[in-house]
Amino acid sequence: MARLYADEQFPRIVVELLRNLGHDILTVQEAGKANQGISDEEVLAFAIRENRAVLTINRSDFIQLHNSQPNHLGIIVCTEDLNRQRLTMGIHEAILKAEILEKKLIRVNRPSR
Repeated sequence: MARLYADEQFPRIVVELLRNLGHDILTVQEAGKANQGISDEEVLAFAIRENRAVLTINRSDFIQLHNSQPNHLGIIVCTEDLNRQRLTMGIHEAILKAEILEKKLIRVNRPSR
C-alpha cells in the first residue's frame, strides 16, 4: 500500500481509516511538526525526504506546488467531504488505480449533489 504524509489539517479519522486499509501514513503531528507554521513547500520537501506522497485538503496550494515542483513522490489533493468513509474509499481507490504515485497529482473530489 501507499506511504503517505498527511498535512496538518487532514482529518485524523480518515488517516485511521486509511491505516485500517493497509496504508502507511505519517501525520504532521506525529512527525513533531504541528503548530510551527511550516510552509507547504516544507511539507512537500519533508515528504520527499521520507519517501512519502502528500495527502492534503489544501488543494490550490498543492496543485501549484505540483506544477512548479513536479519531481515528488505524489500529491493527493482532496475536496473536503464530511462523509469520512466516502472520502477514505475515494482516496484508497484512487491510489489503487494510480498504482505508482511518483510525480502524479491525484484529485479526489466529493461527489456533486
